Amino acid sequence: MSESPEHANSPGDLLVRVGGIIFAVGAVATLITFVPMFIGSEPFPVGAYVVSMLMGVGFAVAGAGMARSIAAQRRRDRAAAAG
Repeated sequence: MSESPEHANSPGDLLVRVGGIIFAVGAVATLITFVPMFIGSEPFPVGAYVVSMLMGVGFAVAGAGMARSIAAQRRRDRAAAAG
């Protein structure tokens, strides 16, 4: 079964998916780094806090994917309007 143009993957779809995964990893790491504060134990090493910064990286990657999808859609619409 062939895909219609509306359901075809646009250029930024992969970046949005990867960005979502990176964001989720960073969100889980952020939640994990708060656990020692609640149970009164020693804080995690610096590496755990560095991994929690992946939330911002994932958000930026997903945003870049959205921008790429928007640009591709605009090019497609302009080409369709031109002829």
